[in-house]
Amino acid sequence: MSRPTPGTPSLLRAINDRAALTVLLERGALTRPELGALTGLSKPTASQLLARLQEAGLVVLDGIREGLPGRTAELYRINPRAAHVAALDVTPGRIAVAVADVTGTVTGEHRLPTPGRTAGDVVERVRAALAGACGPAGVDPASLSRVVIGIGGAVDPSTGRLGYAAHIPGWHIPDLVGTLRAGIGVPVDVENDVNLVAQAEQARGAARGHQDYVLLWADEGLGSALVLGGRLHRGATGGAGEIGYMPVIGAPTARDVGRRAKHGFQALSGGPAVLAALRAHGVRGSTGAGAVRNAVTAIERDAAGGRAGTGAGARASREAHQARDALRDVAGRLALGLAAITAVVDPEIVVLSGGVLLAGGEVLRGLVEQELHALTIPRPPVRLSTVEGNPVIAGALDLALDTARDELFGAAIRPLSPVRPS
Repeated sequence: MSRPTPGTPSLLRAINDRAALTVLLERGALTRPELGALTGLSKPTASQLLARLQEAGLVVLDGIREGLPGRTAELYRINPRAAHVAALDVTPGRIAVAVADVTGTVTGEHRLPTPGRTAGDVVERVRAALAGACGPAGVDPASLSRVVIGIGGAVDPSTGRLGYAAHIPGWHIPDLVGTLRAGIGVPVDVENDVNLVAQAEQARGAARGHQDYVLLWADEGLGSALVLGGRLHRGATGGAGEIGYMPVIGAPTARDVGRRAKHGFQALSGGPAVLAALRAHGVRGSTGAGAVRNAVTAIERDAAGGRAGTGAGARASREAHQARDALRDVAGRLALGLAAITAVVDPEIVVLSGGVLLAGGEVLRGLVEQELHALTIPRPPVRLSTVEGNPVIAGALDLALDTARDELFGAAIRPLSPVRPS
């Protein structure tokens, strides 16, 4: 029978250091007595810990707290310059990037047109985007602890190539992650953009507190993310959730029209198909999301009109009726794909995100839920995304910060080069 390994002084110090750093990260600036109370450490141990973390450059003084009985107390906080991370959102038209310090505060943002049209300039475009976001904060891009790139595709772990991304030329590089890491000189991860949105929803959005859920992204393209048992499911080749290619009733299959032609769920419910369906019902718009927004506006305008019986009132009522029929058509298309996923996964909830679905708001959400529940025995609640701003950037920052903090806090008791206080 093996005996448990006793805790060595260095191991106990590491545990205490990590606990203190986590508390400071969650609570903000604290006095030594407050930190001791929250971590259960004695005053001498808390004092030694803070001295150790200050020497390592992970904690800095943040002034004093006055006005309380007894002596004034010094405040300590995480040194925000202890680490910086970057998050990139890559689409066919641009690269958006945000840089954040270790506390999660965004210190710089930048946007570049085109993500690189050839394999040769992809690394240079990423480097330029990082430089643009790091510059305002005085951060050296070479000092970034982690870079996470969200993109509409998936890296196959067996080949290192980006798949499901024919719409983003230039990024189909052998060993994409290794090439980017070597070219940029810092740790880089490439993740599917919709997977990152799902992680943001779990951290701070509609999926918070849920262990099994499906996220549906609908804009010009379609995507999905599956979180099972609290963990993101990527699949054997990284392609789990690429539902745009999923065969559905009412849409041509790859066998019918070829793999390069529009087929499957994308042909039925992608942005162009949504736009065509809405126009067929008399709803105008230049994009799928724009037409959905116009349909919702027509419904809301009629509900608030108070002009029943007048010519304008009759016209508004007719337009609202057409708009609701159009949105029900769109909801039925989306529900058809969701039903297949729901029948297999049986999630706690379904979260809707992306331009088309967010433009539809509560009106479209309710119709999608109604249509989905008419098709399936499981009836999970359908919710709208509540993540503010760019959800791909938000998820990528979460992932980058989790990794950077784990590495930084795990190294708290090892000798570190001094970090410049902010």
